Amino acid sequence: MSANDEQAFIFTPAANGTGGAGSLLLTSPHSGSYYPQSFMDSSCLDAHQIRLSEDMFVDALLARAPQHGIGVLSAHYPRAYVDLNRAPYELEQALFEDTLPAHIDRRSARAAAGLGTVPRLVAENIPIYAGRLRFSEAEARIKKIYQPFHSKLEAELSNMRKHAGYAMLLDVHSMPSQATRLSAEGRRIDFVLGDRHGRSCDNRLCDWLEGELSKRGWLVARNKPYAGGYITDRYGRPADGIHAVQIEINRSIYMDEDNYTKHAGFERLQTELTELVVSLAAQLPQWLDASLPDPTRSAAE
Repeated sequence: MSANDEQAFIFTPAANGTGGAGSLLLTSPHSGSYYPQSFMDSSCLDAHQIRLSEDMFVDALLARAPQHGIGVLSAHYPRAYVDLNRAPYELEQALFEDTLPAHIDRRSARAAAGLGTVPRLVAENIPIYAGRLRFSEAEARIKKIYQPFHSKLEAELSNMRKHAGYAMLLDVHSMPSQATRLSAEGRRIDFVLGDRHGRSCDNRLCDWLEGELSKRGWLVARNKPYAGGYITDRYGRPADGIHAVQIEINRSIYMDEDNYTKHAGFERLQTELTELVVSLAAQLPQWLDASLPDPTRSAAE
């Protein structure tokens, strides 16, 4: 096993080398595809089934963004191993043979459904493990992978906020085509934009994203069925000048969902997403400079 195999995350800074000194950061927390052999040995699933929850190729869809001054932070390990879009200790007792400590979030509906920080299920009614885990195993994953990813994300956003005066996070995911609802015309939704129902970003950002995607012929929904997960909720703080939007992409647009391969739509989508984020980065100053809190007022208060 190489050192690269064990890296907690993959960060590709902007090509100009300034990293977080821009104003837009892209994240792909569910595209990790490094499955440790010890994990596979403990699973009751084969190499195909274990990837059911993976946001395949999302990191590849974003791969051109750094050439245009936009950094990308991606998962290295898969969601089935540790879910970066959860609070750090959303765990369910049913997965563990020993008693969980008191600081575990026992009220988490996501963990109760088998989809916690260390998930029990890879999809509905499909368990990952043949047996149960020790809490020490979950804690090791959280400390080795989860915490470094979020420390890096926090640092990049803080650095952008410091240099540009504001920061924008676009958290990118993919969704199974059958999970998307049908439009009135009977079409499947292509994109779902989640802004926590207007709480995680300036409304103009989501309005602009929806308009740009719609102009390209895509069918776009807002906040249904995905309003944004833990990352959007945690980091989207418009009052502090940090804005976050989750974007879900229908997998059938760019890949064959049965055999896990890209199809002809991948290149078009990659090109259009690159154009979209480059345009978004260029638009941010006109919106977000004016939306920052007045520092003189804050000092007086």
